[in-house]
Amino acid sequence: MNAIRQILTITAINLRSIPQRLGTSLVICVGIAGVVGVLTTVLAMATGLKSTLTNAAREDRAIVLRSGSLAEALSAVSRDDLVAIEAAPGIRRTVEGEQSISPEVLVSVNLPRKGDGSLNALPVRGLTPAAAEVRPEITLVRGRMFADGVYELIVGRSAHEQFANLDIGDVVTFHSGDWSVVGIFSSDGDVHESEAMTDATTLMSAAHRTVFSAVTVTLDSPAAFDGFRDALKSDPKLNVDPQRETDYYAGQSKQIAALLEIVARTVGGIMAIGALFGALNTMYSAVSTRTVEIATLRAIGFGSVPVVVSVLAEAQLLALIGAIAGGGIAWLLFNGNAFSTGGALGQVALKLHVGASLIGTGIVWAAAIGLLGGLFPAIRAARVPVAQALRAV
Repeated sequence: MNAIRQILTITAINLRSIPQRLGTSLVICVGIAGVVGVLTTVLAMATGLKSTLTNAAREDRAIVLRSGSLAEALSAVSRDDLVAIEAAPGIRRTVEGEQSISPEVLVSVNLPRKGDGSLNALPVRGLTPAAAEVRPEITLVRGRMFADGVYELIVGRSAHEQFANLDIGDVVTFHSGDWSVVGIFSSDGDVHESEAMTDATTLMSAAHRTVFSAVTVTLDSPAAFDGFRDALKSDPKLNVDPQRETDYYAGQSKQIAALLEIVARTVGGIMAIGALFGALNTMYSAVSTRTVEIATLRAIGFGSVPVVVSVLAEAQLLALIGAIAGGGIAWLLFNGNAFSTGGALGQVALKLHVGASLIGTGIVWAAAIGLLGGLFPAIRAARVPVAQALRAV
């Protein structure tokens, strides 16, 4: 109990003296705030991408690609393949008795972005009428649905926010045609909101395509996937790769999200090293200016362990303040902001979400920096010879 009382006493003395060392203490806080702010923001990009892609997937849906294709845009499924896919078991039927199967074509066109006018890739998805049954999450928020056989588009909310000239009534030119925007749609905030959609037959004709990109089907249940996949894989005439939709989008997000996490930890690690040296310098300075005070406490009976703990407590407190400040700034400046990325999926718009888990990760990093930054100065403070320190009085 005596040791605990000593720890509390010395720690209280240390913390009360922080205002007298405000300038040097801010070095730790600012350095760690920068580390946590950058780390949290970049990790928010990775988690936002994962969330945007995951929201597009359903457990009871499957997607069929050409074998070896990494993404829809790189795949090709022929009409003969489609006939074989339609014959596979496990596909749900509508109340009218029609199969819930949506052959789709996906192309990428370059359109100017809002603001700077730079050209970026917009995915344009061609749908058949069956898509309304397979993708019930796609709902119009403004305008009307595109008509079959004419150059008309509906545009996702995110694409509408990112690209110029995609308001209802605007006309955009690609694949030697003038396409009219007739509607804006939402799809629960998923990746499809970064796309435009039109009639599949019209898009295939304009793009000189004779094959679909992929086929999406709604299954009777998630458990029906194994039978559906086995039937397609056992057909020697087919060269297709059926995947659960959840697995497909998880794979699509994996590489980009992993890259963003590497960037976050690399940049955050470099900044953390700088913050660590700042913390070491600050804590060594604090110990140096309080050498006589520490020696006096030791002389009247306080042990070395309470001294070590008190210095570490000060470093951890300053680190915590910096972490909260950095996480708070990241939340205020970036939470809910739009961010876009490219890749095989085309231009994907997503929302940054700076949540408690990411700020918690930043606090863990800050605690590690505070521990390392305070440990060696704390040991030095505990090892100062009492007689030598008191002779400086």
